[in-house]
Amino acid sequence: MPSTRKGETISTIVPMVVHVDFSEHAVDVIVTEQGLADLGGLDPVERAYTIIKHCAHPNFRPLLEEYLERAMRERGRPEPHLLEEALSFHLRIDQKGLMSRTENRLPFTP
Repeated sequence: MPSTRKGETISTIVPMVVHVDFSEHAVDVIVTEQGLADLGGLDPVERAYTIIKHCAHPNFRPLLEEYLERAMRERGRPEPHLLEEALSFHLRIDQKGLMSRTENRLPFTP
């Protein structure tokens, strides 16, 4: 799959998706034009770091890493999520049509 859409303004790699076709347990490999993430045998946090490192577009890696590190500090393992912030990626797309690093500072504020 591509790592971005709409002229690299939207990352296809996000902390949480709003629609799931396959559970995380059914996916062993993710491939984008940025690289391949082999997820076999990794826990959820290791999977997230691997996907960001190997599959996310470089323009969005700092934003995704920042989110994951903050979620780890505030929620810890096994599956850290800051729901409002995770879903703010999608809110920004709906409201602004983009998700660039400079335009999508978390937490989301309208």
